[in-house]
Amino acid sequence: MDISTLLAFAAAFFVFAASPGPDNMTIVARTISHGAASGIAYGAGTVVGILFFLTLAAFGLSVIAAEMGIVMTILRYAGAAYLIWMGVKLWTAEPVVPDLLPVSERRGLLSIFATGVALNLGNPKMPLFYVALLPNVVGASLTPGHIAALAAVILAVEIVVIGGHVVLAGRARKLLRTPTVVRRVNRTAGGVMIGAGVAVVASK
Repeated sequence: MDISTLLAFAAAFFVFAASPGPDNMTIVARTISHGAASGIAYGAGTVVGILFFLTLAAFGLSVIAAEMGIVMTILRYAGAAYLIWMGVKLWTAEPVVPDLLPVSERRGLLSIFATGVALNLGNPKMPLFYVALLPNVVGASLTPGHIAALAAVILAVEIVVIGGHVVLAGRARKLLRTPTVVRRVNRTAGGVMIGAGVAVVASK
């Protein structure tokens, strides 16, 4: 696989990853409300889901993944319900200045990570993206070396995209210095999460 092919894939995937959507909105909302670790945990979960579909697509199983309707639907609704639940909790939470917030527990980060995985495994557009992209940009036949190279590109792109969202949201978080401002931001972030959950449910 030559460098031009990898660059073409990287450009196409960057557009896909950086486009506004529930995942990026949730990364921003989690970072603002609970800190960078929470945003990164959710982002890492989305990357695992993306790499899972890359593996399926590389071995010619994307059509099977696309046909796993009931499993994908369950994962999508479960993840969306959890996003909405987190949004409601954030909307109704007592405002606490970020410096006084407790450090996120490992179990809490794992649940956020699992939500990111579930929502991406339940995303019906993910296998279709790879079905359309891989044959046209990369070619129909992939070796383990090709898969590793594509996975490395995906990781590099996602580090830039997720890192960028976390950094920008982290800067916004530093402005939260009074309970009144924190309450407004909590409700905004909670509304974004609820909206992201609804968007996931509505997607087809």
